[in-house]
Amino acid sequence: MAFADLLEQVGSTGRFQVLHVTLLCLPILMMASHNLLQNFVAAVPPHHCRAPKNSSLSHLEPQVALLLTVPLDPQGRPSKCQRYSSPRWHLLAENDTSAEAGGAVPSTPGYAGTELQGCVEGWEYNLTEMTSTIISEWDLVCDLRSFKQMGQTIYMGGVLVGALFFGGLSDKFGRRFLLLVSNLLMAVSGTCAAFSPSFSLFCLFRFGCGMALSGLVLNSFSLIVEWIPTRVRTVVGTGSGYCYTTGQLILAAVAYFIRDWRWLTLTVSLPFYVSFLYAWWFKESARWLVLNGKSDHAVQNLRSVARINGRRAEGDKINIEMLQESMKKEVSCSQGTYSALDLMRTPIMRTTTVCLSAVWFSTSFAYYGLSMDLQKFGVSIYLIQVIFGAVDIPAKVVVTVAMSMIGRRPSQCGSLILAGITILTNLLVPYDMQTLRTSLAVIGKGCLAASFNCCYLYSGELYPTVIRQNGMGWVSMMARLGAMVAPMVLLLGETQVWLPGLIYGGIPILAGGFTLFLPETLATPLPDTIQDVEERGKGKKSSSALPKKEELVLKDANNSLLKEAV
Repeated sequence: MAFADLLEQVGSTGRFQVLHVTLLCLPILMMASHNLLQNFVAAVPPHHCRAPKNSSLSHLEPQVALLLTVPLDPQGRPSKCQRYSSPRWHLLAENDTSAEAGGAVPSTPGYAGTELQGCVEGWEYNLTEMTSTIISEWDLVCDLRSFKQMGQTIYMGGVLVGALFFGGLSDKFGRRFLLLVSNLLMAVSGTCAAFSPSFSLFCLFRFGCGMALSGLVLNSFSLIVEWIPTRVRTVVGTGSGYCYTTGQLILAAVAYFIRDWRWLTLTVSLPFYVSFLYAWWFKESARWLVLNGKSDHAVQNLRSVARINGRRAEGDKINIEMLQESMKKEVSCSQGTYSALDLMRTPIMRTTTVCLSAVWFSTSFAYYGLSMDLQKFGVSIYLIQVIFGAVDIPAKVVVTVAMSMIGRRPSQCGSLILAGITILTNLLVPYDMQTLRTSLAVIGKGCLAASFNCCYLYSGELYPTVIRQNGMGWVSMMARLGAMVAPMVLLLGETQVWLPGLIYGGIPILAGGFTLFLPETLATPLPDTIQDVEERGKGKKSSSALPKKEELVLKDANNSLLKEAV
């Protein structure tokens, strides 16, 4: 009897599984809020230098005072980082009517008081759209404008560290315990970030949020797939992925009604206190318990699941001997001596790892490059967030069909290249054609979401069973590196406006070429060993071909739960 048979005996799709999966998926609705929170809490409001305090400007209209103290930039707008050392009072004497009407005022030198200086007394912000952001709170503009991108990079660094930290600990201490820790860490870190008195502390707590997100993703997925049968894993994985998509829409709605960055950060963090409380109800994975010598506890959990599913009599028949017999194969496999070094040990494995690293890095890099700077499109950031979230729905459907009909390799290659082309095309569109620019960006973002969808399935089919977890962990790390680098590339736009777009569009096209060196895996059995991978790469039939029904296991990799979170 296999473990899957024991799971069927206690009810593999009963009340327990429905409630278990539902409760695990609820926090996913808020994960997108933390991943994309920067778009709203770090929005840059219109700003200009504050007028000198001793300048007797209080009796003038604000627009007139602005023209007297702040020069115009090349676009005819008030400069964001410079002001005159003293007001240009001569303008009132020369043409008071023109000044009060707000007409264009020349900023030619030669008049008294026209020397330029920095914003020595701070900035004035137009907070009509948002009442407060971290930008206006700590004046992260002009010389400090790079701090905005740094904040998101630090958060993504937390995601990377969390994956390394929680990934190893979950194998040692269990999925349930680490899930509890992750929920509490997310709730506490998010709350502390909302009340941070300084930007440095805000970044520190956001780093904690990033770590917690990795722990939530990794352990939620493990608990989901280890308590449900193979035949429903694809459906459950797809459903959990759409929870993340829905979360993007929820974020737009919440941010629309809560315009203060502190209250918004607190609002998206409070639900994790609730998930921490009900997470105590979760049952530890029976598979993990057996592999860690806790078979008696595993039997208790299986019997408890049987009672919840109304199969008490069947559950009472399960004993330790029966459970250990069903897990004999898994226990044997767990005693292997494989490591991450095996990812580069043979020629085919090296090619696979290098190519997949490029694919994952570029997908995440371009995805967050598009998703984390919504203000550049010149339309409402709330509207563009809704559109960017909604496009994931058809994109995932289209690529799923494509992978089944034309194969994994062309789907992966096509989604990356098309994303790169749309991003590069946007560089040629004039800035005032906002509708066309937004449409191209939406298409590009949808292609990148499709690429993420393909990444998980394709990578899971390329790596053999004995090192599949090591392989998935490595490529996920490359994706997180891409997410860390993406915000910093935006800083290159300070020197050349077109340079970030060129990089965001060029790298996916380059990575699309890397996929041509990967084998097609459609309708092929999963490889069990490194030797199977080498034989497949040389055109030989695998000596350990799996039964047809076991090919469904490859769908496990297509867990949308992890997709955008990396």
